[in-house]
Amino acid sequence: MYTSDELLEQVNNYLDTLAYGRSPESLYQPIQYVLGLGGKRIRPVLMLLSYNLYHENPDNILSSACALETYHNYTLLHDDLMDEAPIRRGQPTVHTKWNANQAILSGDSMLVLAYERLVHCDSKHLEAVLQLFTETALQIGEGQQYDMEFEKRDDVAVDEYIEMIRLKTSVLLACAMKMGAILADASADDADNLYKFGELIGLAFQLQDDYLDVYGDSKVFGKKIGGDIVSNKKTYMLITAFNQANDKQRAELESWIGKTDFDAEEKITAVTKLYNEMGIGQLAKKKMDYYYEQSKKYLAAISLPEERKSELKAYAAMMMKRQK
Repeated sequence: MYTSDELLEQVNNYLDTLAYGRSPESLYQPIQYVLGLGGKRIRPVLMLLSYNLYHENPDNILSSACALETYHNYTLLHDDLMDEAPIRRGQPTVHTKWNANQAILSGDSMLVLAYERLVHCDSKHLEAVLQLFTETALQIGEGQQYDMEFEKRDDVAVDEYIEMIRLKTSVLLACAMKMGAILADASADDADNLYKFGELIGLAFQLQDDYLDVYGDSKVFGKKIGGDIVSNKKTYMLITAFNQANDKQRAELESWIGKTDFDAEEKITAVTKLYNEMGIGQLAKKKMDYYYEQSKKYLAAISLPEERKSELKAYAAMMMKRQK
């Protein structure tokens, strides 16, 4: 069994040494730039860990695993453009470094490259892999559309938000797990259990992201704290705050959300204070703990010895910043 660190090194080496060999170079430079910015590479590592449950040679599916990372970064490239975000992982975003048209075209090419890298898998699994990936890509687009529509609504329910993050975030983690299992010739039951494991870990992971945007350490979290508050993003934190607020608290929340001219730090401090009064942080932790604990049931159901699952279990705990 490989450790997650060893698999991460394999993924990074593969992406760093990819040759494009096509013209014009200007189309592919932003793609190499985006993939060279690093990141946790969670999706390909999960896929390789899933495969490695059954086979000792995860390097055999590196191309397919890196197809998911290529696709993931394509979605980030277009998200950054839609959000007009200037920075990604501490560096200028593609539309900032180049321009919007370049971001659209290079992003579109990344999507095609994801499919091109995916089809290098074993031909006997190609149809199943393509069906799974295509369904996942459609779901992610649906999740992004919901996310955009939520920006214009003041009545988003928690259940709607959970479904949105399931589509936008969780299904790609679930896809990675199931795809690794399919390519490893795992049983249909194991593949489905790994899908559910990835889906639930994805929900917990996104809720943790919401929580850390308010209560995290910016040096550890990797981005400035309070960005969701400043932008009035409909997160679990904000939606739950409106559900929990009394009349006075709701009026104050609505006042901050309605302001177009404000000091960002003052707004972050004020909204965080309201969250503290209502115990929103504790509620968010309870929700993420629920999904994390539920995920363990599906990992336990996989028909392999427990020691065989130890690295995957440890990686999930690391994602959730847990000790076990």
